[in-house]
Amino acid sequence: MLKDSSLRGYLLEESLAWLLRFSGYRLLVHEDQDPVELVSESNTLRVRGRGALHQVDVLGEFAFTPAFSMPVRLFLEAKYYQGRCGLEVVRNAHGVVHDVNENFMTHAGTRPRQRFKYSYALFSAGGFTADAQKYALAHQISLVDLSGASFAWLLGHIGATASSLSKAQKHLPASVPFPVNWMRTELRRALGTSPLHLLPPPSDADGKFMEVAGAAVAEFAAVLRQRSDAELLLGFPSAPFILPLAADDHRAFLEYAEARPDHAVRIRRRGVGAAAEWTVSPADAVGAYELAFKLPEHVEDWISGVEEKERRRTVEVKEQFLSAITLYRVNGAGVRTYQLRYEASSLSRAGNALP
Repeated sequence: MLKDSSLRGYLLEESLAWLLRFSGYRLLVHEDQDPVELVSESNTLRVRGRGALHQVDVLGEFAFTPAFSMPVRLFLEAKYYQGRCGLEVVRNAHGVVHDVNENFMTHAGTRPRQRFKYSYALFSAGGFTADAQKYALAHQISLVDLSGASFAWLLGHIGATASSLSKAQKHLPASVPFPVNWMRTELRRALGTSPLHLLPPPSDADGKFMEVAGAAVAEFAAVLRQRSDAELLLGFPSAPFILPLAADDHRAFLEYAEARPDHAVRIRRRGVGAAAEWTVSPADAVGAYELAFKLPEHVEDWISGVEEKERRRTVEVKEQFLSAITLYRVNGAGVRTYQLRYEASSLSRAGNALP
């Protein structure tokens, strides 16, 4: 039987693919999208590395190529453990992305081929251990902590759905594994996260398992669709980590950002240590919108390490790492770029000596 933790992780990955649908990444699901680097085997996608083929559950290709770089592809992996995600998961991510990025050779007579820059992002519902964070920082693996209050609604629905699917397994013959690919395909079809012509045809299997599991998957997809305004914005600060930004009012943020793609913001920290959450709001329009995010725990540990220095260190983090946060979002056929600028000096002139 498939463990609840594995089911929760798969559901979280598909939910993230949906939440990131406007962030500029198109989902790669079949070798037809790139016969050179992708391989489809029994409805499972694999990416060619220098030393091996690597199975990938969620792989996105960024629509915008950064300056002085190659087109970016992102491995997305999610873990929904009761505790923290450990070093072994991050070490595996590094091994995969390193091998895939090494899969390029050229010599006389070689036909030119497109090359990609593969990156890896690990999302965790319970945070990461200290060793995992240190290793990821050293090897440029992005860790995203979803344990904040902003994602409680999503994690709650995932937990309930995973429980229903786990119970449905009793209707499967003992020798039949849980059909993970079927579940992913059904969610992608229902949520529209994948080109329909590249998905296998809908299953015509019947039986009690398909009835119970199909109903659970359909209900979960319906819950996500009901929150059509829900979206996970990825912020790219001047730092070796990315920020998952949750908006209190999604439409309000977009309206403000569309009118002012480059604007000054206030940044505030609430709580202490691992429980701390940060908020971003426009400096000149209190209440126009608010984005919430969490910083990596090792950063929070440093901030809170010496009580009398906590306030000063908070300001240092804002000035050194959060002075410019860039967001990319697909708007129709193009990619929109938003710049959120934190400028302590301008806030001080407005009467906020220590923002």
